[in-house]
Amino acid sequence: MQSHHDHGHVAEHHQTPRPRRRIVTHDNGNTHIIIWLAAILCTIIAIGVVIAGIVVFVGYVVIHPRIPTITITDAHLDLLSNDYSGSLQTQLRIFVVAQNGNAKAHATFSDIGFNLSYQGQGIAKMVAPPFEVPKNNSKTLNYMVQSSPIPLTPDQMEEVSESWKRDIIGFDIKGGARTRWRVGPLGSLKFWCSLDCTLKFHPSNGSYIHSRRCTSESK
Repeated sequence: MQSHHDHGHVAEHHQTPRPRRRIVTHDNGNTHIIIWLAAILCTIIAIGVVIAGIVVFVGYVVIHPRIPTITITDAHLDLLSNDYSGSLQTQLRIFVVAQNGNAKAHATFSDIGFNLSYQGQGIAKMVAPPFEVPKNNSKTLNYMVQSSPIPLTPDQMEEVSESWKRDIIGFDIKGGARTRWRVGPLGSLKFWCSLDCTLKFHPSNGSYIHSRRCTSESK
């Protein structure tokens, strides 16, 4: 008979400890120097971008620019002739003014182009090479447009006849120019001046009917 002090044999189960994973970064356990250099370089670039943005913003605030504009200030209809064959000939003088109202920075105008048409029929494309407008100044572009005979549809011929009767005829002009201001050594401000309006004339004497809509909008 077993004594109360006797105990059965209990097998002891020894668990083998799992090996711990070790993250290896370098032979000596330190982060690789290339990673440090990359981090430093990214930090320098980020700081440079922030500084450049601040310079442009401060320059913009200091200059407080007035957006450059393109305006058709005057024009004249020198010739308007249509015949029974259904063709139209015309000659116009158009004066386009590039205005830089900023008193503290020069403005550059480029990619200048305007399409002139009548009732959807193309007459001419008016272009100009890039140029610079000094501070608080302007430059006038003088265009002499002389069309070849333009074939008209019956509806367009009727419209020309009505224009003679009303003594008002309109020509559509669409286009614009890119403008840029330099703000300090690191940045510039860029805009697109878009022009879309109708030039109206009195065919009886060729005089231009002025319109406030013939001034560009900036984007």
